[in-house]
Amino acid sequence: MIASMLLLANLAVEPLPPRVGPRPRPALEVGQRRELFVDAALIDGFSGSARRVLHHPVPANAALTLDGAAEGPTSAYFTVLRDGDLVRLYYRGQGGEAGREVTCYAESRDGLLFTKPALGLVEHAGSKANNIVWAGAGTHNFSPFLDSRPGCPPEERYKAVGGGPLLGFVSPDGLHWRLLRPEPILTKGAFDSHNVAFWDPTREQYVCYFRTFKDGVRWITRATSPDFRTWSEPVDLTFGDALPEHLYTNNIVPYDRAPHLLLGIPARFLPDRRKDPQHPVPGISDAVLLASRDGLAFERWREAFLRPGPDPLSWTDRTNYPAWGIIQTSPTELSIYWTEHYRHPDLKLRRGTLRLDGFVSVGADMSGGELLTAPFTFTGRRLLVNYATSAAGSLRFELCDEAGEPLLGLAYADSELLYGDELQHAVTWQGGDLASQAARPVRLRVALRDADLYSLRFAE
Repeated sequence: MIASMLLLANLAVEPLPPRVGPRPRPALEVGQRRELFVDAALIDGFSGSARRVLHHPVPANAALTLDGAAEGPTSAYFTVLRDGDLVRLYYRGQGGEAGREVTCYAESRDGLLFTKPALGLVEHAGSKANNIVWAGAGTHNFSPFLDSRPGCPPEERYKAVGGGPLLGFVSPDGLHWRLLRPEPILTKGAFDSHNVAFWDPTREQYVCYFRTFKDGVRWITRATSPDFRTWSEPVDLTFGDALPEHLYTNNIVPYDRAPHLLLGIPARFLPDRRKDPQHPVPGISDAVLLASRDGLAFERWREAFLRPGPDPLSWTDRTNYPAWGIIQTSPTELSIYWTEHYRHPDLKLRRGTLRLDGFVSVGADMSGGELLTAPFTFTGRRLLVNYATSAAGSLRFELCDEAGEPLLGLAYADSELLYGDELQHAVTWQGGDLASQAARPVRLRVALRDADLYSLRFAE
């Protein structure tokens, strides 16, 4: 009785936002996948102040300083990947010996600070006491990945692409590399950028995203392969109604916590801008966010995901280039990395942090708003949400039929009034669990007030 009175009191204080009318559309098969709001696939409409909100990495520590004899102020094209308890970092070094390009390596146990081991593999400046792993063809933009394909031969557990035309490389351990074959694996492209390849577990194929030009604009193109040796004809990406902009890199990767979603953080290059008139090279950069479910049609945010910030040296050419790789570095945070002070003596790799799944949220201010999802099917009996509110904010949830009408026992009036800040919370209704609604098309309504919803998934 007391709980019912409190619920009625909350409803009286916080009236529901206007309801969003549903649009007819096919149901998505969500199952128990984690769904983010980096694209609009799960969204049917908003009311009130509800909208999608782009979030930004918070600058943290300098993870690596490029002050080694084989590195220098134009070191570039960083790749960060996790191999068990080890985080590996690969990048182009360009120092000493008349700017000789080499592939350097660093590693970390926590992804926060990286060290440069003396590997003894490649002689540079008369010594093998360095962190170089490759000095042959392709060092300009050597880009490795850990091959997760089932049945991958142990001697090819690591693979890489580099050069232009694009060469393939393989390694058993990520340190000892050899050419896959003398001939390039891809020839139709510009390639003078950070080109990336990986095994796509959702689509069960190798993919390679690389630099091309389209109508004079730096663009991104994709090719696919069943075996890393034979590749499809390249196909240009599309970005909806976003205006053409120079995307210098792409950094596209399956998001580990929701691998059906491909995320990219390309460097956006503005070649005609020069903030510092004394700097010898024009052009400034920031980074934007891409998201796709099929690997070709991407939603591209026009607003910057990563801004240069107040540091004057971050407003010179080819800085703020994100590394390829998004690493979870604690139970609550992701780490993203980018270059600072390119072409300056103190070039470094900056680490930034982001909440788990925290790229984009559905948010509303204190005036309140509602999200209505597209129809979907799910499996399981619980709805788990990643959310945050102010002390006065809240979320409520309503599970509806395909027409947008509330299901018995699962309406707003039956929902808990949720407030707090949790990466995973099981939503409760007075109507009990959701098992009886599994496998049928449903919709979800979410009423938000000074709150953000980052992701959701269904579970047993």
